Amino acid sequence: MSTIRLNALPDCRFCTIVFAAALALAPAVIAQSQPQPQPSQQPAQQPPDQASPESGGPGGDNGAIALPKKKEKPEDTPPPAPAQPKFKNPEGAGNYTLRVDIPEVTVDVGVLLEKTGQFVPGLKPSNFKIYENGVEQRISGFKRVEAPITALLLCEFSSSFNYYNYYFLRDMQNAAWAFAQQLRPQDYVALMTFDMRTQIWLDFTQDKNQIRNAIASLVVPGFSERNLFDALYEAEDRLSRIEGRKYIILIASGRDTFSKLTLDKIYQKVKNTPDITIYAISTGGNLRAQTEGGPGVGAQMRDIDYLQADNEMKTFAKMTGGMWFEPRFVGEMPEIFADINKAIRSKYELVYHPTDTKQDGSYRKLRVELVDDEGKPLRFQDEKHKPLKYEIITRDGYKAKQEVE
Repeated sequence: MSTIRLNALPDCRFCTIVFAAALALAPAVIAQSQPQPQPSQQPAQQPPDQASPESGGPGGDNGAIALPKKKEKPEDTPPPAPAQPKFKNPEGAGNYTLRVDIPEVTVDVGVLLEKTGQFVPGLKPSNFKIYENGVEQRISGFKRVEAPITALLLCEFSSSFNYYNYYFLRDMQNAAWAFAQQLRPQDYVALMTFDMRTQIWLDFTQDKNQIRNAIASLVVPGFSERNLFDALYEAEDRLSRIEGRKYIILIASGRDTFSKLTLDKIYQKVKNTPDITIYAISTGGNLRAQTEGGPGVGAQMRDIDYLQADNEMKTFAKMTGGMWFEPRFVGEMPEIFADINKAIRSKYELVYHPTDTKQDGSYRKLRVELVDDEGKPLRFQDEKHKPLKYEIITRDGYKAKQEVE
């Protein structure tokens, strides 16, 4: 049986009294440990019913109504661009670019009076009709062209040092000199000669003195051979690398002796080379007129050779829209080259898009006609109302581009 000792009770009462006294002193001690705000730092008190809520609405029974705040947007900020649509190629397919080439054909047309060789001005687009392989084309561009020329003077410089061939050499020099006299300061001219081989005596220049000196240096030829076809092929090949319209002034007898190329090959080259017009002047006309129809088989064969040579020179010019001349006297030279200058510098330029758009490399035949306002053939007449014949000078065709597969 346990016994409780009464002498332990005073100690418990003393602990209770000490604990109660500590609880009574705690608030005062805590209040003294916290810093007191200064008068200037006291926050302004607001009545509870006047508080402005952030999201709007009445703050109390008698408070003001606050509207919702809108975020400010700068006026100069453009709206964002719409996103670009994205296209996805089928699986296994690469990236492809589509390019469409619309063919365009430019045709230079000269209209000259047959009697005087004068250029006919004042024609309108409606006066022209152009046909490609017999099909009429719609003319989309038209203008009159008169510009400086870029010409290659291609001269036959060969002789066998006999009396007969001396006349051909002299005619060549006279013709070349007459051409140089009518050049203008803006013209570019080069000089190339041929016998067995071709030789460039003068590159393209605008200096007329250099052209005259180069012509004057053509005195003693080296060979009697005349490889006309090879020389003309090389001249066409060189000029084809120059952009724009070019001209070949071919001064030669027209005979060919040892060319590697055949006549058909050079015809094909001349026909298929664009932007080059040939003006051909045959030499030896005076001597040929004196000796034509002479006795003997040799004289007859010689006459046949020169008739064939004339036909070749004429064909070179006709294929390219040029002109052919066969002067017999030196006095004819200035007039001949005056006509050439008119034909070269004054032309009508026609532009059309062919109805046959195939790029097959085929040769397309061209034909140009002049018509009046009623669609009938155009006629000219002089002051005495006599009809005047005219000649339309243009290429007889062109070669279409070859599509590359």
